[in-house]
Amino acid sequence: MAFWRQDAQERLQKQLQIVNKVQQAKNIIFFLGDGMGIPIVTAARFFKGNITGKWEHETMVWEEFPNFALSKPYTTNTQVADSASSATAYLCGVKANRRTLGVDSNVLIGNCSTQMNSSYHTSSIAKWFQDAGRSAGIVTNMRVTHATPAGAYAHIAERDWEDDDAVTIDGEDPNFCDDIAEQLILNDPGKNFKVIMGGGRRHMTPSNVTDVEEGRGGHRNDGKDLIAIWQEEKEALGVNASYVWHRDDLLAVDIENTDYLMGLFAYSHMDYVVDRDPQSDPTLPEMTEIAIKMLQKDQNGFFLLVEGGKIDHGSHANMAIRVVTETVEFDEAVQVALNMTDPEETIILVTADHSHTLTINGYPPRQNDILGIGDVSDVDGIPITTVLFGNGPGFRFSRPDPSDDNLHSKIYRQDSTVPFTSAHHGGEDVGIWATGPLSHLFTGVYEQNYIPHALAYATCVGDGATFCD
Repeated sequence: MAFWRQDAQERLQKQLQIVNKVQQAKNIIFFLGDGMGIPIVTAARFFKGNITGKWEHETMVWEEFPNFALSKPYTTNTQVADSASSATAYLCGVKANRRTLGVDSNVLIGNCSTQMNSSYHTSSIAKWFQDAGRSAGIVTNMRVTHATPAGAYAHIAERDWEDDDAVTIDGEDPNFCDDIAEQLILNDPGKNFKVIMGGGRRHMTPSNVTDVEEGRGGHRNDGKDLIAIWQEEKEALGVNASYVWHRDDLLAVDIENTDYLMGLFAYSHMDYVVDRDPQSDPTLPEMTEIAIKMLQKDQNGFFLLVEGGKIDHGSHANMAIRVVTETVEFDEAVQVALNMTDPEETIILVTADHSHTLTINGYPPRQNDILGIGDVSDVDGIPITTVLFGNGPGFRFSRPDPSDDNLHSKIYRQDSTVPFTSAHHGGEDVGIWATGPLSHLFTGVYEQNYIPHALAYATCVGDGATFCD
């Protein structure tokens, strides 16, 4: 009894000490845990607690932020969002159709002609920062042309149009309909990003250029080597630009004398934590640290998007060990940002684009392994794992006893209720955790597209109401 009373009183005193910072923010670091619904946050907290010995009393870094809210991530045509339409909402401030990016609901999935109508384009908060004379950058462990990072710069009718070959496959003309990689390298605001880091070399290089690691050509059929074009254009501007593809080269970058940095560390997506070669691939915290150092050179301020995208991929595969290890690394990246920034001038926001169908089940005892057995059915007498999924590739027609399985194998799939080749997203509200100046603007339940408007208000960018008014 005494422990819980003392614990609650300590939390109460901590809460009473919170004072809203009513002042303009200079910087935003926007952390996006792809697919990181509330159940995943809870599961990752338990997993982290198993490591630290704090067990259920552990916290994720962002759970100590002073302000918390929920966002509603449905789209204009579906109750459950994908990462493209949601990115349009939380980065551009407008809800859109599923699978579309940086366009409003007038653009239907796969409709190139409406995509090219600029009156339907939505601009992102990264662009608003650039228009205000500040810097912007993106960091992800996915392809830099994937849905989440592309929300910061692209205007596209189909999220899969990451290169010209994909546009052609869908029966559209790539000479008319710009693909996502082209928009990143050749158009505003992407070409002005001070930092671009992630995977996805295959969408940047022609089919006749052999990849440095993969040993095969890229996906582009138009002959454009967008990496080379990026380097040539920066040279023509007379600025210092560094392109790297290996961890050693990234860590050796002369940040003080580098104006623009692009790091592409994988042919496609970067590897999971459990699969990564630590000698060749940087971690999400390492990329975050270098990105912040690059952007902090701008005395006017900066916007940085950091995506932990492999959380989503682990969930689609019904592999809970990948989900929780990716979320814990995401947690480490948030800690890096907290350590490197001034809380009086930087908003750090952590949220998710959508949830997943992961659930935490049974009545497992305290200090139980979150990846272990959670309970035993009172109907068939067969145990269940604590973590289960609503649907996906973990479905089995007859339910075996999981206590005979290697539950910590990096390829183990938890059971699911309904078979699908890839698990679906969840449609429930997702969390927003915020700290820094005016972060108390996030203390309610909001439409997802509210997020960039509140951030723009706090940092005095964009064409809506701002604190500076």
